[in-house]
Amino acid sequence: MSRTLVVAGHGMVAHRLVEAIRSEDAEGTWRIVVFGEERRPAYDRVGLTSYVDGWDAGALALPGADYSGDEAVELRLGDPVTGVDREARRVVTAGGHSERYDALVLATGSRPFVPPVPGHDLPGCFVYRTIEDLDAIHAAVERARGGRGRPAAAVVGGGLLGLEAAKALRDMGLSPHVVEMAPRLMPLQVDEGGGALLRRLVTALGVTVHTGTSTDAIEADRGKLCAKLGNGTELDVDLVVFSAGVRPRDDLARQCGLEVAERGGVLVDSSCRTSDPHVYAIGECAAIEGRVYGLVAPGYTMAEVAAARLLGRDATFPGADTSTKLKLMGVDVASFGDAHAATEGALEVVFNDAVNGSYKKLVVSDDSATLLGGVLVGDAGDYNLLRPLVGNPLPADPATILAPAGGGGAVGIEALPEEAQICSCNAVTKGAITWAITDEGCDSVPAVKACTRAGTSCGSCVPMLGRLLSACGVEQSKALCEHFTVSRAELFEIVRATRISTFSELIARHGKGSGCAICKPAVASILATLGNGHILNGEQAALQDTNDHYLANLQRNGTYSVVPRIPGGEITPDKLIVIGEVAREFGLYAKITGGQRIDLFGATVEQLPRIWRRLVDAGFESGHAYGKALRTVKSCVGSTWCRYGVQDSVGLAIELELRYRGLRSPHKLKSAVSGCARECAEARGKDFGVIATDNGWNLYVGGNGGTMPRHADLLVSDVDTETLIRIIDRFLMFYVRTADRLQRTAPWIEELDGGLGHLREVIVEDSLGICAELEAAMARHVEEYADEWKGVLEDPEKLARFTSFVNAPGVPDPTISFRTEREQPVPVLLPVPEVVGR
Repeated sequence: MSRTLVVAGHGMVAHRLVEAIRSEDAEGTWRIVVFGEERRPAYDRVGLTSYVDGWDAGALALPGADYSGDEAVELRLGDPVTGVDREARRVVTAGGHSERYDALVLATGSRPFVPPVPGHDLPGCFVYRTIEDLDAIHAAVERARGGRGRPAAAVVGGGLLGLEAAKALRDMGLSPHVVEMAPRLMPLQVDEGGGALLRRLVTALGVTVHTGTSTDAIEADRGKLCAKLGNGTELDVDLVVFSAGVRPRDDLARQCGLEVAERGGVLVDSSCRTSDPHVYAIGECAAIEGRVYGLVAPGYTMAEVAAARLLGRDATFPGADTSTKLKLMGVDVASFGDAHAATEGALEVVFNDAVNGSYKKLVVSDDSATLLGGVLVGDAGDYNLLRPLVGNPLPADPATILAPAGGGGAVGIEALPEEAQICSCNAVTKGAITWAITDEGCDSVPAVKACTRAGTSCGSCVPMLGRLLSACGVEQSKALCEHFTVSRAELFEIVRATRISTFSELIARHGKGSGCAICKPAVASILATLGNGHILNGEQAALQDTNDHYLANLQRNGTYSVVPRIPGGEITPDKLIVIGEVAREFGLYAKITGGQRIDLFGATVEQLPRIWRRLVDAGFESGHAYGKALRTVKSCVGSTWCRYGVQDSVGLAIELELRYRGLRSPHKLKSAVSGCARECAEARGKDFGVIATDNGWNLYVGGNGGTMPRHADLLVSDVDTETLIRIIDRFLMFYVRTADRLQRTAPWIEELDGGLGHLREVIVEDSLGICAELEAAMARHVEEYADEWKGVLEDPEKLARFTSFVNAPGVPDPTISFRTEREQPVPVLLPVPEVVGR
């Protein structure tokens, strides 16, 4: 008969514990009961700040965390454990449920530390820890918007969590103040030099920093709050967010008499066992041999140690790598090893490039032969190679490694020892990955990830996996698919050089077979980029995927969305009225998106041409929401209206969107233009983004949203409009020509040999002598652009495609149905009829 394991807590670490046990407990040794305090399954709390981007909690959900279909796991949400009877081996929950256990794991995490500041409990004061906390902050921000001027907020704490909170507040449209008692930001991770640069970079992004001072009191003041600082400053703000660190939640341990560490935390040994042999503790609530770790990677290791022990295997905690690599408000920050040179005799080698915003420090032994640690601010590109070298001989002089000429080139993958951790999230070493490649036959990055778990958490080590494959002599296939042995970039050059204009000719001359769902859309995109007419012309129509085939986005109930282009978000009242009339006439659901346009949902195939006719006649055109092409160029109101704006962001956004509309690319492209450093258009989260300065424009590239959000990197600064557009032309055309299929700009730049530096050399300095050719290609695109909706309306043959049933034109699909919700039509998903026989 199986035994009962009770898990108190359901965060990331608790979920890893359950995963580890269930993956190895084929015999059903344990029945697992998980009690979670929050009313949602475990989610990615490390990525909490990204919740602000779309307010979609589902995007943070951890795969499989609801354990649906697993009869061995019972998950009870919103019902935390409140009492433990160790003698009876029984827990009691807040809801009155009682559960006996054979083993208990405490995974209760930590709670935010709120300094005992007078007024800390006033309305408008918040902590920053959960999705519910962010929802409450968001509601307060929306209320504050009703007042005059731009809302402001104070963040108490200038460490990692404080800067994360400041970013979230800034993304919500507030002006944040960060208050830190230490003399610099992130005092635990960076030194004085790195902190100075970090402060300058963060301030340039619209955050006011107050260091070396305390928050002495918070007082209510005419519907707002006044935060009084120790240096005499008074901040007039709409809300205050406490993000001054965390404390282990060891209440259950204290209540039932378990030993706790001197500075808090459930005291456990190297096997994660408490003073009671039937009780374990893991994660931020545990003090392993007296030390509490506030990072997820050590928590994962504890979870795996506890799982092994519960399954009867020997395992001990091997220690933790507390190195961190972060992107805070778009600024790279990394520290590793002995970052503060606490080792006796340690020497510091510093390279501080204030002009380009980069600070690098290596801490080495007194003979400068061994790497002890380091700090990187502004440019953390060398982190993945330097961190594993801690405690090992340096392959070159430290000054050579740091200098721009070295660029990390002196540290190659071959210099790393076998025990070096490549993936710190899952504690996977170079040796383990090499073994997977050489002994287990892993011949691709996905295969290595599946075998070792490396790269399956934060993903920052994925480029290293590819380099290890190459170092082991594995030639990674660059084939687009089984029908083409060349890469997408090579296929692009073949089409460009040969001027082949059809898929059938291309596959006959340079491929094999009849093609597939991978190569056909890829070739269709290449042909469209190189100006081969309307995408539904002749043979090209058969190459398109579902969305491109109907020039609209397929929705879950079989209808389509129609998204007209609204360049820069600027629209006249007359055009707004037309959109409203179309939505009403055709019974469409209307939604204003985050990309500053209006989506109309629920159109049937037969309705699409009639909807387009109304929109085209009113001056609209396709917004290409269905295609791998430029989607939007978002803008703030810029200098036209905003009192902070320094340039005309709306005018530039419109110019860029009209210039690059319809440009087919390996993946969708998003852009934005902000009129000042306050960044209301969120330009640094886009594939290419522009931020106004007093002297011109700064261009950022390689920012993406999605499952792994990434802020863009600065490519050029303070350029005039003409230069800016010329460089964007080159950037986009170089990307279109060289990126892999379905590759966003962020991974494309990361995989370029030389990364951002090489990109700058090619498209800014013209090191390959191809810039004139790239500009000419973009000029041809601009000249030859034609609206795809209008092209369908003017061609009876194309119009004939828009019907649900080939043998019954005009007959609508009977499975499509709607209901009314919030005064708008929403889809009803009807059951699919059962098919009997063949």
